[in-house]
Amino acid sequence: MKNNIYKHSFALRLTRWLMLVLFVMMAGLAYLIYEVVKMSMVEVVALNFHDNMELSEKNICDALSDVSVAVENNIFYIERHIGQPAELQATMERMVAQNPRMRSCGISFIENYFPQKGRSFCPYAWQKDSLQVKGQPIQGSDASYLESDWFKEAVAADSAYWSKPFFDSRDNKTPLVAYLYPIHDQKGRVVAILGADLSLDFMTNLLMEQSTIFQKGSMILYDADLFKSYVLTNDGTYITHPDQRRILKGNFFVHIKDADKSGVAQKTISQMQEGKKSFDETNEMVRVNCTKSYLFYSPIGSTDWILVYSVGSFAIDIIGIVSGFVMLIIISFVLLVTFFVCRLTIQRAAKPLRQLAASADQMADGQFRATLPSINSHDEIHLLRDSFANMQQSLSSYVEELKKTTAAKASMESELKIAHDIQMSMLPKTYPAFPDRHDVDIYGLVLPAKAVGGDLYDFFIHDEKLFFCIGDVSGKGVPASLVMAVTRSLFRNISAYTQQPDQIAVALNDALSSNNDMGMFVTLFLGVLDLASGHLSYSNAGHNPPLLLAGDDVSVISCDANLPAGVMSGHQFTEQHLQLKSGDSVFLYTDGLNEAENASQQQFGMERVMQLAKVTVNQPLPLIEAMMSSVQLFVGDAEQSDDLTMLAIQYTNS
Repeated sequence: MKNNIYKHSFALRLTRWLMLVLFVMMAGLAYLIYEVVKMSMVEVVALNFHDNMELSEKNICDALSDVSVAVENNIFYIERHIGQPAELQATMERMVAQNPRMRSCGISFIENYFPQKGRSFCPYAWQKDSLQVKGQPIQGSDASYLESDWFKEAVAADSAYWSKPFFDSRDNKTPLVAYLYPIHDQKGRVVAILGADLSLDFMTNLLMEQSTIFQKGSMILYDADLFKSYVLTNDGTYITHPDQRRILKGNFFVHIKDADKSGVAQKTISQMQEGKKSFDETNEMVRVNCTKSYLFYSPIGSTDWILVYSVGSFAIDIIGIVSGFVMLIIISFVLLVTFFVCRLTIQRAAKPLRQLAASADQMADGQFRATLPSINSHDEIHLLRDSFANMQQSLSSYVEELKKTTAAKASMESELKIAHDIQMSMLPKTYPAFPDRHDVDIYGLVLPAKAVGGDLYDFFIHDEKLFFCIGDVSGKGVPASLVMAVTRSLFRNISAYTQQPDQIAVALNDALSSNNDMGMFVTLFLGVLDLASGHLSYSNAGHNPPLLLAGDDVSVISCDANLPAGVMSGHQFTEQHLQLKSGDSVFLYTDGLNEAENASQQQFGMERVMQLAKVTVNQPLPLIEAMMSSVQLFVGDAEQSDDLTMLAIQYTNS
């Protein structure tokens, strides 16, 4: 029997499973290590490329800036001497001589600007070699720029910009880019275009030099066929390329799209054209020169050019394969040692655990006095056995206490539900409130923060006058609900004897102040609306001023500063008056509206209340529904912090 139990013990079954799982894990682990190392290498290479590309981009932008700044520094002088051809020619020669990066420079005038020079005239200078600058005006029949698209576009644009790359007209081999700047006469008309040409050969040399430095300084030495660098236009045309025959003729985007069948290339092209950097996007492989490659790209300064580096995936894969193999050997050895150590440990620990498991099953069946095994060791299992003993002693008393607590909680929730229903029944809840009347429309809503709350509103019609009020009791919960019920009853009783809201407020205040040991108070707004004339008399007791909605205009009703009711007995409240027109509405609310908070503790605010009131239909029901929807959307999942009450009244007597 003992041997049979040992044969089917948890330790032996776990050992057999570990032996089986170990072989499966080895293959998966090898692949996982390979992927992790490869992705790590991609990140390392991306960081190295990022630094290298930033340096390359800075050098290219500096070269462009040298030419553009040189042009802009001479514009003022050229426009002052616009009528002196000889001085303009000397300026062109001086600009080329002082700026080694500038291959040539010329001012192309509009047609017949200098009639004595012919139909066209262009002071022009160029670098013959590194030490000599040549200059000669182009004029008459020698100048064909007047019909050129670049000249017409530059005159029409009337602003400085870099042209599209083009080949030098003298040798038709050197790629150039021109910085075009409009020249104005004293009347502000565009009369010429100053163009300064920059040879793009410097970018080819720069990228070759940067690539050589990067390969020597990087932790990975790339084969020349696996590592390429280019500068492209926004449509993918090569501005630089190791093969000179592809410059301004080949297209990188067409090249990678033709080799791609999965759509990855098109996604990469879209990101490059949108001006994104590869370091902000997930690097996906595309085929470059029939080789799967990672692309690293970045826009260049103020141009629409793109700097692109490509590195073959094999250069990174081989590092991942070697690293994965070495790590696999190390982890395999550690797993084997761990396996045998765990097997022995589990065998020792399993025996007392099985005994405790049997005792736990008995306690689960309600036998809280079940016998626990004796354990002589002083390790964690002994502590577990002591915990079981303590649990046995406390389970019985805990279950009894839980029964009592559950019953008490259910009773309290039932009582709060009844209190909530009673409180809600005290407030008007039948709408339309006055279906037979056509001179007033009214709608109200209260939403307590707890089961019961301290907000209130009430209204009724007596002697063709609408009596209404809205209030907010200090605090929340049951105490506030009791004060709310007393306040609502006092309002009804006092309003039966007087139609003056200030006298109603005085009587309410005196009644609430008497024997107010808890120091609770109520902010109130009391109003009496004459339904025949639209005359509104009101008194405010420390409450938020209501809003007046008159057509498309929304304003805050002026209210005197009075104390809340219940603060000080004998206080005299003021009465104010307002004349309503047919269609005007009064919107009353408690601070649970404008002070509603979202999860970030930002308040809804009066600005949103005012704006929403302006764009919502000027009727009570749609107005309150719009306010409620907007507040719920703003608050989201945040817990309601205060009672929320709204009351809207529209005077409709024409």
